[in-house]
Amino acid sequence: MITVEGLTHYYGERRAVEGLSFTIAANEIVGFLGLNGAGKSTTLKVLAGLVIPTAGTVTVNGTDLVAANAEFRSQIGYLPEDPPLYREMTVSEFLLYVGQLKGRSAAEVQAELPKVLETCQLAHVQHRVIQELSHGYRKRVGIAQAIIHRPQLVILDEPISGLDPKQIVEMRQVVRALGKQCTVLISSHILAEISETCDRILVLNGGRIVAQGQESDLAAAAHTAGTRITLQVRADRALVEGALRSVSGVQKWDAVEEPGGLLKVHVAMDSDQRESLVAALVTAGVGVRRVVEDESELESIFLGLTQGASA
Repeated sequence: MITVEGLTHYYGERRAVEGLSFTIAANEIVGFLGLNGAGKSTTLKVLAGLVIPTAGTVTVNGTDLVAANAEFRSQIGYLPEDPPLYREMTVSEFLLYVGQLKGRSAAEVQAELPKVLETCQLAHVQHRVIQELSHGYRKRVGIAQAIIHRPQLVILDEPISGLDPKQIVEMRQVVRALGKQCTVLISSHILAEISETCDRILVLNGGRIVAQGQESDLAAAAHTAGTRITLQVRADRALVEGALRSVSGVQKWDAVEEPGGLLKVHVAMDSDQRESLVAALVTAGVGVRRVVEDESELESIFLGLTQGASA
């Protein structure tokens, strides 16, 4: 359905993406995974027809997206990270208005509305004013406005940003339901959600694709001989990083803050040097609470694909 060749885009002198090439099949759910600034949102804006690329081509069903007319572009639905909602309207009023704004007749939108409300799990709040809804429900309304005109391609930029765990599970169900109706592209830096929801993953780093495929393919691409472990420690980040640098076998790491002054640290080593690593941390005054050998979890794969030892 989608073919991208040599996609490059600059904002002034700053390169956002460079040389992206990939294909996406019809009714495929594809996740764009990357750190902030990796180029995910820019890529999706180009695919939505909102940004003209500096170089390269994007074709959807054989039609060049840059040269496409408004009628063709109406086959695309787009949800930015901050949903564009008229919050003084009720859910139904807003969707009926947006559907007509996107070129559908009132009768067509009215006929489509029950299906969209069911897909996005909004039927029980359809008569409520949008500003009274929770953040999670407003996200669902944002998805509903992206599909009310029955597009072939739906693009969702960070659809689970800011949601609580229950809302994330519910949003996962919504996205899977969408995949039965159209092609879906999602960007996120929440690794587990991309893995749970998508058929295939494109990993972006520094504006380039560094890997693509299913999670098993990414694991193979990131595989290196050695050992990966996860530690939970209590200490200042600088103290931990200094200890990690002192162990010669440590290749790369990533530290994430957790509640209570704790750090969760993913470490990749060229050989099994757990004893030396723990000894270095303890000697440096780091409180080591837990050491677990990693399986092929997506966080470790992502670390291996995108980050070096300075992460």
